[in-house]
Amino acid sequence: MNAILWKSNLLLLALLSTFLVNAQLPKPASEQKQSILLLGATAHLGNGDVIPRSAIGLRDGKIDLVMAAIDARMDSTKYDTIIHLEGKQLYPGFIAPNSRLGLVEIDAVRASRDFDDVGEMNPHVRSLIAYNTESRISPTVRSNGVLMAQAAPKGGRISGSSSVFNLEGWNWEDAALKVDDGIHLNWPNIYLKNSWEDEKKRAKIEENYRSEIKQLKDFFKQANAYRKVDFHLEKNIRFEAMKPVFEKKAKLYLHAERVQEITDAIYFFDEFDLDVVLVGGNEANLVSDLLKDRNIPVLLRRVHSLPMNEDDAVDLPYRLPSILHEKGILVGLQNSGSLEAMGTRNLPFYAGTAIAYGVEKEAALSMITLNTAKILGIDSLVGSIEVGKEATLFISEGDALDMRTNQLLLAFISGKKIDLDNPHKYLYKKYMKKYEEVGYKK
Repeated sequence: MNAILWKSNLLLLALLSTFLVNAQLPKPASEQKQSILLLGATAHLGNGDVIPRSAIGLRDGKIDLVMAAIDARMDSTKYDTIIHLEGKQLYPGFIAPNSRLGLVEIDAVRASRDFDDVGEMNPHVRSLIAYNTESRISPTVRSNGVLMAQAAPKGGRISGSSSVFNLEGWNWEDAALKVDDGIHLNWPNIYLKNSWEDEKKRAKIEENYRSEIKQLKDFFKQANAYRKVDFHLEKNIRFEAMKPVFEKKAKLYLHAERVQEITDAIYFFDEFDLDVVLVGGNEANLVSDLLKDRNIPVLLRRVHSLPMNEDDAVDLPYRLPSILHEKGILVGLQNSGSLEAMGTRNLPFYAGTAIAYGVEKEAALSMITLNTAKILGIDSLVGSIEVGKEATLFISEGDALDMRTNQLLLAFISGKKIDLDNPHKYLYKKYMKKYEEVGYKK
């Protein structure tokens, strides 16, 4: 058995090595040195507004002009380079929250997974220092317009702190957009089936659930008490890590799905007055009034999912963004689940699905741009095309929320023109050349 496992690991390592050698990463882009004017594209600003024939200026890594191209006040001579983009679509960079991107390379290879740690209460664990800018997955994601990601830890009861990164840079210090933006907490799971389930089993599930909540409450009370004391003979690194959450300098990302879990968690955190974000929220529609009353935004579960409950409508996951949006809840879309890192490239198409099921187009775009930026606390930097913000944006041949027309022509991260090549494109070109040599015509 050990021999079989040993051989399997060797095979996986060999495959990984081959992949790394044959599919080289694009070199990180240089800082913006020349000013650029993007002229003529239909600009979707991310805040609900659209400029049909736009003039977007990029200077020193920032956006310094947003206006209609026909506006007489525009002086194009102030820019070193003018790029004409008539008929093209321009968007702010998409943001992938609650992601393993940069924390895992190959799910089947344990050594390439760095998104969880041992133990249950790990607020001191930081995804920041584990983030890998050399990931082969990131360039494939960038090619669909996802230019930023929140790398989030996943394990234990309290997983640790996430950070937000530009998908561009030599190292994590270079790529970091916001450091330690919040702590991630996985609320205890309660799954009580139908009323005819064995009463002893139901009672045991309920008992375990309440016990786990009590442990969590004890931890929070101790951490809060620790915070209120000015001097400590010995530092507690776990309690120290919780201080920004209690002081509202960092978010508390509450991972919960079911009505009772969400409700219990919200009432639980009322005692501590925290800045809470609901992550997942499969049954958030059933507690929408409570979420609205507490002003709690939602990073909604993967839209392309099956219903969680047997009696749910088959299209409920597709309609959830529309239901919550109509209730006035701030909604962002995320991609947690199986094959999470590689599936991040599908983020824009989740917004497209939301459009098909009732969300207005520009509002759906905001769910992967400005809404998410507001939820993560980075909306002063990115999320929309506005003067003074980072020049993180891209130009697509067509509608970026439609997989048939999402074809990137140009992309910029903080004004840096990034290389849109990736391992997928490399392999496509490689084998197309092979087949062309034997007479195959595309």
